[in-house]
Amino acid sequence: QVQLVESGGGLVQAGGSLRLSCVASSITFGYYNIAWFRQAPGKEREGVSCISTSDSRTNYAHSVKGRFTISRDQAKNTVYLHMNNLGSEDTAVYYCAAQSVFPSNEPCPLVRPNDYASWGQGTQVTVSS
Repeated sequence: QVQLVESGGGLVQAGGSLRLSCVASSITFGYYNIAWFRQAPGKEREGVSCISTSDSRTNYAHSVKGRFTISRDQAKNTVYLHMNNLGSEDTAVYYCAAQSVFPSNEPCPLVRPNDYASWGQGTQVTVSS
């Protein structure tokens, strides 16, 4: 079972930036999709972005495309979510998730949280207007 620990959340003004980090244990061997999901109060959990460890292919939700960038540092087993031009709509708890996969040409999924078996505890991002 992959263990995931998120950090980097906090309070930021609208238009500001944050970088979230997700340290993943036990992914040195094998292939994984690592994703960021978020959940705002009263809303369903939604996929934000994901990256494949086999080829670093990325996928983004339409609402964050052009503002958020996902990246990974293989040596540190860490996936980052760089968030720019934040707005109040980005306020949520952000979760890191991992899915063990076989390499394929399919982009990592963002629609169904249940596709991902391992989850971190979440980190709060609050954007003040």
